[in-house]
Amino acid sequence: MDRYVVISTDTHAGADLYDYRRYLPERLHDEFDAWAKAYSSPFDDLIVATASRNWDHDLRIADMNADGVAAEVLLPNTVPPFFPTTPNITISLPRTRDDFEKRWAGVQAHNRWQVDFCASAPARRRGLIQIFPNDIELACQEIRWGAGQDCFGGVLVPAVSPGDPQVAPLFHTRYEPIWALCAELDLTVVQHAGAGSPEMPMDQPASNPVLITEMASWAQRTLSHLILAGVFERYPTLRFVPTEQGTMWVQQQLMMLDVMVPMMKTEAHNRTYGMFGGSSVDEMTLLPSEYARRNVYLASELTPYESSMIDYLGVDHIMWGSDYPHEEGFAPHSKLAIRWALHDRSEDECRKILGGNAARLYRFDLDALAPVAAEIGPSVAEVATPLGDTGYVSPGGFGYRPFEGGLALKRMAPARG
Repeated sequence: MDRYVVISTDTHAGADLYDYRRYLPERLHDEFDAWAKAYSSPFDDLIVATASRNWDHDLRIADMNADGVAAEVLLPNTVPPFFPTTPNITISLPRTRDDFEKRWAGVQAHNRWQVDFCASAPARRRGLIQIFPNDIELACQEIRWGAGQDCFGGVLVPAVSPGDPQVAPLFHTRYEPIWALCAELDLTVVQHAGAGSPEMPMDQPASNPVLITEMASWAQRTLSHLILAGVFERYPTLRFVPTEQGTMWVQQQLMMLDVMVPMMKTEAHNRTYGMFGGSSVDEMTLLPSEYARRNVYLASELTPYESSMIDYLGVDHIMWGSDYPHEEGFAPHSKLAIRWALHDRSEDECRKILGGNAARLYRFDLDALAPVAAEIGPSVAEVATPLGDTGYVSPGGFGYRPFEGGLALKRMAPARG
């Protein structure tokens, strides 16, 4: 085929607020009605008319076709039941058992909505089983339920903010049943940016810029946490996908670990770093970078400046995403963005980055997607044609967005100019 099968590994979707009601236990309906009536969304893209891009099947398919995207991996975007109203747009975990029970019902409602939404385009969509790390037993039950559905390609594990008073960091041994279950069921573990400090003050002039620039960094800690906790040592087939966190940070983090970890081992007899080792470090049989090249995959809005990361981690470990329907993403200019980032890559490399890797990790059928891509996908020749100097250095500045919304900081789409 002279066209690429493009699978976006970073798109966002969710039900309209009141549409979640039928997925909730009946005992919560009255409480949900009262909560929904009083709820005020902090997200501007869920208030304007274009919010329907999150749940309108026909509109979404039309947008995908125009954008050259054959299939998509769904991450949450709309407000699930009992989500807190807060000026801090980062995702905080439940603080009390009562809060957890209500929000857990909301997360389960979203998961069940995904089953129906994916069923409207079963070859072109894969959902993620969203869990909270607060209750390991309930999380594992939900993962087992999701594994029995045809629509899920992985498990979405939220980042745990440093100093969270209720939830242990992800290097804790209490999460062992989750990693073991995901490895057993061959489910990809996904983590999206969006965590933040639980006590982030939002009344300062620098609050918003600090918030948005740090948003990915809290999630980026998870990579080193899983490596140092020996998770990839114990589960060599486990796949971990940091999503919408960029790629360039990975090499720096792994280089630091590659230097420090060998000195932390007991066998190194290092008087300083040896004090900070432990059993999980002693049991590591690979360098941290070697675990990453085996277990870690990156899903990102790629730019030309990330070519070095493709070479560093390996072409089999990089996946493309459009971030639809967010304003800061590539849609509706994904074909141009793909040319921008990958025009100097071989056809084989592009097929892996644009679709092959995602199909393997998220359980898409490439044969089923081929007829779709033959109609709408970017051609091999098109992708190989350079754009020239665009003047842009980030996905957020790439191209004009013809629709409102996307950013949660109350900024509307820029005027064409």
